[in-house]
Amino acid sequence: MGRDGATTPQRPGVFDVGIHEKLPFGQLLVLGLQNIFGMTGIFIFPGLLGRSFDLPPEKIAYLYGMTFVTSGLATCLQSVGLLRMPIVQGPYFGTFIAILVMGHTPGIGLGTAFGSLFVACLIWAVLAVPVRGFSILGLFGRFFQSPMISGLMVILIAFQIASVSLPNWLGLRASPGFPFINIVGGFLAVVVFVAVTLNGGRWLRRSAILLGLIVGTLVFSAFLPISFKPVLTAPWLVLPEVFPFGFGVQPEAVLLFILVMVPCSITCMPLYKAVANWGNEPMPPARMAEGCFGAAVGSAFGAVVGSFATNIYPDNIGMLRSTRVGSRYATLSAGVLLVLLGCFIKFDMLLVLVPLPVIGGLATILFGIVMVHGIHLLTNVEWNDRNLIIAGSSLMIGLGGLFISPDVMEHLPLVVQLILKQSAVTGGITMLILNPLLNRGVPEETQTATSTAARSEPARA
Repeated sequence: MGRDGATTPQRPGVFDVGIHEKLPFGQLLVLGLQNIFGMTGIFIFPGLLGRSFDLPPEKIAYLYGMTFVTSGLATCLQSVGLLRMPIVQGPYFGTFIAILVMGHTPGIGLGTAFGSLFVACLIWAVLAVPVRGFSILGLFGRFFQSPMISGLMVILIAFQIASVSLPNWLGLRASPGFPFINIVGGFLAVVVFVAVTLNGGRWLRRSAILLGLIVGTLVFSAFLPISFKPVLTAPWLVLPEVFPFGFGVQPEAVLLFILVMVPCSITCMPLYKAVANWGNEPMPPARMAEGCFGAAVGSAFGAVVGSFATNIYPDNIGMLRSTRVGSRYATLSAGVLLVLLGCFIKFDMLLVLVPLPVIGGLATILFGIVMVHGIHLLTNVEWNDRNLIIAGSSLMIGLGGLFISPDVMEHLPLVVQLILKQSAVTGGITMLILNPLLNRGVPEETQTATSTAARSEPARA
């Protein structure tokens, strides 16, 4: 009998430990830590954002802490609240990029960016509320489940996020470690990450990012000593602040955040369904909408305390499959650990000490993996003339906006400037217009490659 009272057909499940089964404390602790190590963005995005705005170390530590807390609360909500599934929520790189762009846009800044994100999350939560099994959010589901749409969106976002990867690895000419120390520190972090990922086994590979950060930092500090005094003098605990960067709202910024979060929320639905199938669990549309609602509520909290919207992490979904442990109490333990670590400011300050070139080196590899994941999705597409026109136009319009000269930009309305700076938005809108126009009346199966290999082996991010 399923959660909604419906009888679930019995079929062989993937999990050895079911979704609603409990585990001993020791196993929960290990699985919880393993899930945290699988969350790439949580160790990267706060440091990149804080250093981009030259924030003081204690403020960057706060960003780390609130990113951990927000991700932890959202994960707890999905595990034992609305969705009641083993889903881990981490910072969404789409909103990371949007905050980065808007924070540096004259007339907006971080306060208005986070305030607008909060309003957008509230609107998205309303759109996700299921009424008699129906939600407005569900209307977009069919569109974003297309492998062409999903793949192109990932590629467009990855191209835009590239601006904070390799450039930060090399650093600026004025930085003390430029260029040799920066390159070596980032390179050794990448070497450790790759070696542990490929040869570390099922358990150790989940800590590959953290180990890379540690080794890269130690090598960097051998040339340029790093003071641990900020860790020693920092308080033990930190509490959330309400809109720590100020508060403001601009309609065009709200619209932009909604457009950025559309693919984030919708692409969660197939993952909900996949995990439910692995655990013989019913996943009707109303329940999927509840999960999206929970993610939106968690994201709204993140905006209030100065963090990012949250999204499902594919590595954590892959972990469920590889460990065959589907217990939602394991992901609950990850959520609790995230909240505790986020409130422990001395731990957050340790992450602040990681040099930017080390973060940039790892970000270069990680964001590249994300982009290749999008390319892999495109192998499932039937590349006929219609789809070539849709994909080509969307990519060129999305990427072209990043290269418009500042002189032209400053003469455009602010909302147009913001949209043009977001390649995922301009490319996504182009796809939203062209796909139904050119593929109207075309059977869905003819838009997808018929290769058995393309259908049977899913990509991993």
